[in-house]
Amino acid sequence: MKLFAFGAFALASLAAGSAAAQAQAPANPGPVIPGVCVFHNDRMLAQSTAGQAVQAGMQRLVTEVQGELQPYAATIQTEAQQLQQGGAAADPDGSRRQALQQRAQEAQQLEQTRQQELQYTQQMQIRAIAQAADPILVAVYQERGCGLLLDRSAVYIANPAMDVTDVVIQRVNAALPTLSFNRMQVPAQAAQ
Repeated sequence: MKLFAFGAFALASLAAGSAAAQAQAPANPGPVIPGVCVFHNDRMLAQSTAGQAVQAGMQRLVTEVQGELQPYAATIQTEAQQLQQGGAAADPDGSRRQALQQRAQEAQQLEQTRQQELQYTQQMQIRAIAQAADPILVAVYQERGCGLLLDRSAVYIANPAMDVTDVVIQRVNAALPTLSFNRMQVPAQAAQ
């Protein structure tokens, strides 16, 4: 069975990627362009306390799901080995093999359901952070006199003085210090 650590891996990758990009900044970053600001959303998600809470929470949920699925995998594997070792004598009418296939399909369906739930849960938590960050970003945009706000992921190098990410992270940390959540069921209309 697959192990899904997509949420934790994605957020950890973002943090590592932004740290590597910052370490390679030029000695002379060039002039500050008035009215041009840069914001790094991925870094905000990785470095804010709420983003870190999502990362930790998703790791916890992935571990819970793995613990839930592990017994299914173990019993299916044990049964398959017994059938293989016993040959035709272990299952003369094929009923054990059919039952094993049915359990394997049920386990696969459960795994897919849990994976969808984890993806949905992560999306909802990131949405909560975005809802808290959006008005903060607008306020910082206005305070800094930005006429243009660029997404840092679309800009190779920019003068750090034009980057508003740190201010946004500080304010998001104050507005949304953490997130606490459990695995969420995917609504019927979203699952389709």
